[in-house]
Amino acid sequence: MEKDRVILPLTAVPKKWYNIMSDFSGELPPPLHPGTGQPLGPADLAPLFPMALIQQEMTPEKWIEIPDEVADALKLWRPTPLVRAGRLEKALKTKSRIYYKNESVSPAGSHKMNTAVAQAYYNKQEGVKRITTETGAGQWGSSISFACNIFGMKCTVYMVKVSYHQKPYRKSLMKVWGAEVFASPSEQTNAGRGILKADPNSNGSLGMAISEAVEDAATHDDARYSLGSVLNHVLLHQTVVGLETKEQLKIAGEKPDVLIGCVGGGSNFGGFVIPFIPDKLKGQGIKMIAVEPSACPSLTKGVYAYDYGDTAKLAPLVKMYTLGHGFMPPGIHAGGLRYHGMSPILSMLAKKRIVDPVSVKQTKVFEAAVLFAKTEGILPAPESAHAIRAAIDEALKNEDKCIVFNLSGHGHFDLAAYDNYLEGKLEDFEYPEELVQDALKDLPKV
Repeated sequence: MEKDRVILPLTAVPKKWYNIMSDFSGELPPPLHPGTGQPLGPADLAPLFPMALIQQEMTPEKWIEIPDEVADALKLWRPTPLVRAGRLEKALKTKSRIYYKNESVSPAGSHKMNTAVAQAYYNKQEGVKRITTETGAGQWGSSISFACNIFGMKCTVYMVKVSYHQKPYRKSLMKVWGAEVFASPSEQTNAGRGILKADPNSNGSLGMAISEAVEDAATHDDARYSLGSVLNHVLLHQTVVGLETKEQLKIAGEKPDVLIGCVGGGSNFGGFVIPFIPDKLKGQGIKMIAVEPSACPSLTKGVYAYDYGDTAKLAPLVKMYTLGHGFMPPGIHAGGLRYHGMSPILSMLAKKRIVDPVSVKQTKVFEAAVLFAKTEGILPAPESAHAIRAAIDEALKNEDKCIVFNLSGHGHFDLAAYDNYLEGKLEDFEYPEELVQDALKDLPKV
């Protein structure tokens, strides 16, 4: 097998998910009830999630079996290729070896499918008729729409309004797969109506869209809520990415020096690096870089504190790096990275300095994306291009290193953003410290 493109057989699709919490037993601060402030139990989460996912959220088990029906669905696109970016290396004149894990080959064009099929399956097993969710850039909304379609359920998606208009064909794809899609904030929920009353021109945010989706699920007995990032069980499902990557690097005769992924809520980066963390804990010198936009810098400028997962304070309180649940991000083109908080697991790992967060500016991100498209032939999603930017920056150090990044999705629905970049219309926005501090004023007292 060519070592510059490692493609595993269908039989190599992981049979189990890896649970990083088995290595940090009891160290993750528990989620709290938004009303009482007390630690959540399974019964508190039952109105939102099926019990199987609640158990996965809290389990200390190291390995979780992947159900056969989920494995069969994953085989529609998995295993995904690990590719050496040789042409990019030549363009950079670097001594480093650059590889990327290509998650853009899924039906929805991103890694989000890995947890979508699992979540849809477990909901179906418990008799759920409809799933409600939010989406930023539309990759998650597309993924859960497809997953609901193959398991015979309805799907309602609240799409952040700025992305709803920036990426209209993501909305079209969701509708092809049978979902109903609303621009959030919408008139469909009390949360949406309240936001629009205060600001009729609101661009929306992931926090607002989460509020709408949670309210919808909580007020309808036949519906449950589904989240595409942040939560423990989401990162668990995404470990198929890192588990495959470990096997592919062995075939290529490589050990990674640097692992890189973009972060918004944390699912693609978490799934990519988590299987390597035991190696790092044993002393292997792996640098793990979490790349976020300078316009939404939760890890690099936020605080590690308990906060609500949504704007309307309906979601549980979790301890994470946050910019404040009232944070209103600018309308950057990486819509999937406009979340005020971060996965509790990744937040804990960042606090322990096991992962290294960096922030990058929008124009430099698109510069890297265009170079990658010209050399490797793949137009990356703006979110994924954050990882490419950091990989290029590492390669330009011109060290003899093995650099691996997760190409979490393609950018075929983001051409308007590329047009704006090529026409010089994109502007950098580095969120001012004073605005960050203002957004943090309303953190709950825990």
